[in-house]
Amino acid sequence: MFTGIIEELGTVKSIDTSKGRIAIYAKKVLENTALGDSIAVNGVCLTVTSLAPDFFTADIMAETFRRSSLGKLGVKDQVNLERAMAADGRFGGHIVSGHIDGTGTITKNHREGNAVWVEIAADTEILNLIVEKGSICIDGISLTVAYVDDSCFKVSIIPHTGDATTLLKKKPGDIVNLENDVVGKYVRKLMGIKNTENKKSSGITMEFLEEYGI
Repeated sequence: MFTGIIEELGTVKSIDTSKGRIAIYAKKVLENTALGDSIAVNGVCLTVTSLAPDFFTADIMAETFRRSSLGKLGVKDQVNLERAMAADGRFGGHIVSGHIDGTGTITKNHREGNAVWVEIAADTEILNLIVEKGSICIDGISLTVAYVDDSCFKVSIIPHTGDATTLLKKKPGDIVNLENDVVGKYVRKLMGIKNTENKKSSGITMEFLEEYGI
């Protein structure tokens, strides 16, 4: 499990999409890391397969390439890195599994005071699980949703987040990895809600809410 608090920016040393391998230069996330440990790369949970003093390697399966933007990475690209949360660690973000739900496209950004608004277009399946003031994970970064409608959502990035991550280095048209709040996904599953645009009724009744203490 991760929390969406980026520990450092790594740099892609090499990537081979045909063999499903990536090597990333890093420093902080290598501390106390062993073979088989998990590191989130732009929000994607990868397993460390080899270690060197200044880089690590990981395997990437075809499904991960399909679901995420990792296949678009090139040598020298920067990536957001976070080690799996230690049991005695500080929970600074929100529950992040490192299992990407899909991707979104940055459509625009603009500055307001000391922050930068970033607008991201996404599929209905992802937008249906986003709520204003709720949590969303963008390229591994735990962020609070400031706005959402049926075609996009927006987040506001403070200077520290902009400096410590890759998000503000991206431009309109760039693809980002998205992971919805896992709590919302489980609630939807338990309530039997389907992601269909023509769904007229969720099946939720007052009796159902009372039964589950909501």
